[in-house]
Amino acid sequence: MRVGIIGASFAKAAFLPAFRHVPGAEVVALASARLQSAEDAARPYGIAHVYTDWQKMLQQHAFDLVCIATPTVTHAPMVMAALEAGAHVLSEKPTAMDALEAAAMLQMAERLGRVHMIDHELRFNAKRRKLRELLQAGAIGEVRHVVVNNVGGSWADPKSRPYGDWWSMADMGGGRLGANGSHQVDLLRWWLGEIVAVSGSVKTMVPNRIDRKTGQEWVATADDFVQFSAEFASGTLGNVLISTIAHHGASNETTFYGSKGTITLSNDTERLMMGEPGQPLEEVVVHNPYEALAGVNPGIWNQSVVGALQELCAAITEKRPLREGATFRDGLQNQRVLDAVKESEAKRCWVSVPQ
Repeated sequence: MRVGIIGASFAKAAFLPAFRHVPGAEVVALASARLQSAEDAARPYGIAHVYTDWQKMLQQHAFDLVCIATPTVTHAPMVMAALEAGAHVLSEKPTAMDALEAAAMLQMAERLGRVHMIDHELRFNAKRRKLRELLQAGAIGEVRHVVVNNVGGSWADPKSRPYGDWWSMADMGGGRLGANGSHQVDLLRWWLGEIVAVSGSVKTMVPNRIDRKTGQEWVATADDFVQFSAEFASGTLGNVLISTIAHHGASNETTFYGSKGTITLSNDTERLMMGEPGQPLEEVVVHNPYEALAGVNPGIWNQSVVGALQELCAAITEKRPLREGATFRDGLQNQRVLDAVKESEAKRCWVSVPQ
């Protein structure tokens, strides 16, 4: 299986180490806007072909799979070009700039019969899979509400982001709603079913920025603070808080409150806890099958990518749809939720999510 990668940073951290554990997969070319980044990522893996022009890379190689890890604004054009060139596609989250782009990506992938995946790798994390299993088995009864807290201070200092940082620019598809909120939405849908309505706020709380190295002043336009409430088709209610501008972060965790108990998963310690009414929470021990793999970098994101790529490449080899993981159809529905949160901010009201 001949693989091409567009985007060097996440390739270096996750994709390239993971592909060593995917039988039959060979990364033959890598493209990045910066040649030095492409060469630095490719060299340890013996990848001979590096490019600064991703379109030229697609023209000069026949790929079975193209993996895209680039700014959001580039996802749709790169996905379309890779599909048109004959490749199956893995694309990073958030899916696209909006649901219209996401729908076009899905339509083309299905029309051409390609296998398609959005890189919501945490679907392959052992503890999150166990959590889903517990919920589906009714371990805490009917889930009444869920609370997601993800609060930190990585963007609190005006000097914390470099000049022109794409994650801070709305026209590039940056912002925490897309970067983090897309993961939260995907997991919540995977755990609890479809989100049918949302009400929320999407804010840029620290717009005035200063480049730490040069002292140059610049303005961030993408959100650094998000909060929204969600109503699920099942009747479950949810609350999500994402902030990167709190100097002293809070406990980051997801908690499910059910009719027969509680489950909580800490994003700080990765401890999965469950308890019945009147009883203390007790840890649910889960084995991580990717933790000890040679060369795979630490952290749940890098490790879970192994499972995502193994399933994706198996589906391509076996000429079947994905059995696990987020497809472009999931990506479209996730994007509809994100778009609805933004619409709620603009209209200051609850917004129904198209199904």
